Amino acid sequence: MNAFSRQDAQGLRQHLTELTSRETDEAFGMPPNFYTSEEFHELEKEQIFRKEWVCIGHVGEIPNPGDFITTELIGEQLLVARDDEGEINVLSNVCRHRGNLVANEASGNRRSFVCPYHAWTYKRDGTLKTAPLMKKAKAFDAAKCSLPKLKTEIWNNFIFVNLDGSAEPLAPQLATLDGILHNYHHELRNLLFKDEAVWGTNWKNLTENFMEGYHLFATHPKTLQPMTPTQLCRKVPGEGRWTAYRSYYDPEFPPRGPFHEDMTEDEQRNSVLFNIFPSFVVAVAANYTLFLCLRPNGAGQVAIRWGVCGLKTDPLDPEVVAYVDLCKAFNAEDREKLETLQAAQNTRYFSGGPLAPDDLEGTIWDFLKYMESRLGVKREAIAAE
Repeated sequence: MNAFSRQDAQGLRQHLTELTSRETDEAFGMPPNFYTSEEFHELEKEQIFRKEWVCIGHVGEIPNPGDFITTELIGEQLLVARDDEGEINVLSNVCRHRGNLVANEASGNRRSFVCPYHAWTYKRDGTLKTAPLMKKAKAFDAAKCSLPKLKTEIWNNFIFVNLDGSAEPLAPQLATLDGILHNYHHELRNLLFKDEAVWGTNWKNLTENFMEGYHLFATHPKTLQPMTPTQLCRKVPGEGRWTAYRSYYDPEFPPRGPFHEDMTEDEQRNSVLFNIFPSFVVAVAANYTLFLCLRPNGAGQVAIRWGVCGLKTDPLDPEVVAYVDLCKAFNAEDREKLETLQAAQNTRYFSGGPLAPDDLEGTIWDFLKYMESRLGVKREAIAAE
């Protein structure tokens, strides 16, 4: 029986700090209860998902005034809507009267949002419009009853929210990543497909899986390995808010156009896979973009909002359909492996193993360092100084 079998959240925090103090060539993964502990998950909710920028969707989901989607993040019910001026707002989807959901549908278009409980009605920007029979209520002040508007930032057509409103602006922290992605021109790619799912695995398992090329040859021998073989993965030097690697295409594999005219020959031969911490993972290929917005659903599940973008405009174009089908196929392969991994992580006979070389799993090491920066015990020592 190993030392981590009954380790509490504080012990995991201490281990995370000690682990990430090692040199890169001595990198190890975390013990299994890093991925199964509900107590540690509660810390993640408060110290990471409430305080950090979290991606919750793509602007292509709500292209017109009045378009909206609903989602949740660590239990907070959110209404993401485009107002009359075309601005995107992330609002609390909780009525200011008795706290019921304002919008029950997953998506749609509305002239206004009417709470179905007592018919309080809100404008597209969240301002209260009407409240039936409330004029004689002395405590009622319509000016104070708008839906709370949460801190929002749009980056490369992706919608980010910061629940507690304290995060520093996101875009300046991604300037180097913007430079790497520039010639791919993701901002010109149209949303062609979107879907949602819940997998039976911890959100960190899926984040780490997406960000390493080591598993391609074994998990995806027919879908990805022939196109982007494990042996051709090359890590990109990351920064505090992100990590990335380039997945090069097999020279024998046909070109993956159409290419933007700015792309170099090297850029035409690889995809850039990146993780904007904590939980937004993206693969910008030469011709399409695959993105996954991950939201924890307890320690043992992850909610996924994912989609595909490309320069084409018709979602039913056979090439688009073929690419989406490819994504569905390798997602299914990953899901199978990650759900068995989650089951295996309930063991008492494993304490974390050595990570593969930097080009293959160095991105996981970057991710663990990020987690340490938010949850490690050094954070308390710095705050006490």
